[in-house]
Amino acid sequence: MAVIHRTVLEPTKLELLTAWLPSRPWYRGGAGEPRLTKAGGFRLDDPQGEVGIEFMAVTDTSAAPPVTYLLPLTYRGAALDGAEHALVGTMEHGVLGRRWAYDGCHDPVLVAQLAALIEGRAQAQDQNVSDTPDREVVVSRTGEGSLPTDFTAADDREGTALTSPHGTALRLHRVLQPAPDGPFVAPRGAVGQVTGSWQLPDATRARGVFAVLRTGTRA
Repeated sequence: MAVIHRTVLEPTKLELLTAWLPSRPWYRGGAGEPRLTKAGGFRLDDPQGEVGIEFMAVTDTSAAPPVTYLLPLTYRGAALDGAEHALVGTMEHGVLGRRWAYDGCHDPVLVAQLAALIEGRAQAQDQNVSDTPDREVVVSRTGEGSLPTDFTAADDREGTALTSPHGTALRLHRVLQPAPDGPFVAPRGAVGQVTGSWQLPDATRARGVFAVLRTGTRA
C-alpha cells in the first residue's frame, strides 16, 4: 500500500509539469507558458512498494477553452535506466529525499499495474488519502486472461499508444473529454476501458474515458 506523505516538494509537481508539458505532441496550448491547476486523478500501488504511481489530471487555464490532461507519472528513488527520454524532472521530497519523476507510459511498473487494474487484480486508490479505494475509477472489460506487459509507448497528436507485439493495444487519452450524460458506450472495436472523473474550472465534476483496450489491432 502506498503511503501519502504530507510534506513539501521542491519544485512542485505542477512546476515540473509546466516546463515539460509543452514538449508533448498532444499538448493543445499556445506559445505561452501553461497555467496548471490540479483537477483530480488516482493512484495505483506498486506491489514491491518502491515506485510511486499516480494518474494526475491537470487543467491548463491559459488555453481557451481550458484543456484538461491525463498525466500518468511514476516517482522513483533512483534514475530508471534507459528512460532518459521519459524523465519529467527531479524534485526534493521532504521525507523521501530526491525523487525522479517519469512519464509513466514509459515505466514498466506503471504499465504492469495498469494492466493489472484492467484485469481486475489491482484497485484504483485515492489520490490524496492512504489505503482508500477510488470508487470513481471504473473498469469494464469483455473477455478474460492476462494482458501482455511488453508494451511500447509512442506519443502522437491524439495521446499515447501502448502496443504489444501480439496486437494488444492500449490508447491513453491525454486530452480528457467530458462524456455525454448517460451510460458509457465503448468505442468501436474496444474490449475494455478505464473511466474516471475530474473537476472542471467551474468546480463541477466531469466523467470521461481515460484508457481504451483493443486486441488484434494497433491503438
